[in-house]
Amino acid sequence: MRDNFWLKQKLDSVWNSYFPEVNRLNNIEVFFGKRAKRRLASIRQKAHNDKKSDTQIRVTGFYKDERVPEFVVETTLAHEICHYVHGFASPLPQFSRFPHRGDMVDKELEKRGVGDQLKEQKAWLEKNWNNIVGDAIFIPGTVRRKRKKAPAYISVLRTFGII
Repeated sequence: MRDNFWLKQKLDSVWNSYFPEVNRLNNIEVFFGKRAKRRLASIRQKAHNDKKSDTQIRVTGFYKDERVPEFVVETTLAHEICHYVHGFASPLPQFSRFPHRGDMVDKELEKRGVGDQLKEQKAWLEKNWNNIVGDAIFIPGTVRRKRKKAPAYISVLRTFGII
């Protein structure tokens, strides 16, 4: 069963296999978040402007589905660890201003021996991801709510150039 404990074990395994020389300078929490279709994972500091605060890695809840191969989850975790290594959401010095500039993460994964797995992950996602997320379309909480319409008087004000 895939739960947060399983995810923590995966994180430790990926870290020990591909990033053994990188020290964890703060506590790193990893957990499943909501079932996001486009954002597979994200990394952030628990306290926004405190580089020493805990790091949180949130992984899409769709990864709980056992149809998603473990290598897809592992590659996603390796991607987030790259951000940590590059100083994003970690106490380490930040490499650059933008985390994905110049395919920095993919190059790091390639350098660490995850390149083939990354290619497999991208191919698997391209072929199968819509089937995984498509099964959840009618489950409450996965469909975006519609925006509320502006009151009628706003459109009148816009028509006359008042706003």
